[in-house]
Amino acid sequence: MLSPEVMKQIRYIQLRTGRMVNELLQGSYHSAFKGQGMEFDQVREYEPGDDIRSIDWNVTARMDAPFVKQFVEEREVTVMLVVDISASGVFGSQQKLKREIAAEFAAVIAYSAIRNKDKIGLIMFSDQVELYIPPRKGRNHIWQVIRDILTFRPQHRKTDLNAGLNYLNKVIKRKAITFLISDFLAQDYEKVLRLSNRRHDLIAVPIVDPRERELPPVGLIELQDPETGQTVLVDTFNRKVRERFRRQREDYEDRLRTLFQRSGIDTIWVHTDQSYIVPLVRLFQRRGQRR
Repeated sequence: MLSPEVMKQIRYIQLRTGRMVNELLQGSYHSAFKGQGMEFDQVREYEPGDDIRSIDWNVTARMDAPFVKQFVEEREVTVMLVVDISASGVFGSQQKLKREIAAEFAAVIAYSAIRNKDKIGLIMFSDQVELYIPPRKGRNHIWQVIRDILTFRPQHRKTDLNAGLNYLNKVIKRKAITFLISDFLAQDYEKVLRLSNRRHDLIAVPIVDPRERELPPVGLIELQDPETGQTVLVDTFNRKVRERFRRQREDYEDRLRTLFQRSGIDTIWVHTDQSYIVPLVRLFQRRGQRR
């Protein structure tokens, strides 16, 4: 049984994301993601300028006049949300945790997919697959996806991107638009990431909190790794300590950007202190132009 607070949060996300899709993303999603191919629609009489390769010779012979085949885009696609629910997501220095931002972002994608009559599925993982919801359609399905991202309690705390991506490749046989939502605080996943992008249309969604980039000068603080429980005492008054922390984070993000770029993976960087709608719209526009 969900608490009134969780129910209120789910309804808020549904209303907020549904409105954003209607007002800001209408049309952008459709133009960004093409279907799996073309399917036959009908035949019509040949008109000057038509490609002669599209002539339907059987119909032409029966009607004693040239007819051409018409095709339309096979619009329906499958969209998969592969969401990291390890313990590092239960962190946030702003108004929302990284996991809450992930739920909102996933809801926007889900609403966009459903409005275009696409299927939406969900894989949640830590260092193993915690939950799988097969791709389906419908608003009740969106409700289930949002609810599970917000309320599901994983059995494990650590992160293994290989677990989520290998499972995706196992259960989804046809090419799917796949949003990999994570803070990417993991190791040795590059090979599977590239393989998954070859099998599917993979979009990386790193979620970043400003306190992961820079420490404030507030004196001695104890930092704890939420996945291992290890703690370390840090003197944030020490400028060299803060600078080393910032530089290590910059190096980490630079390595991620290089990996995504060399692997041909589109990326949306989501920050807990900024709107994710602007970079999402830009991605949709870029992909629409590439089509």
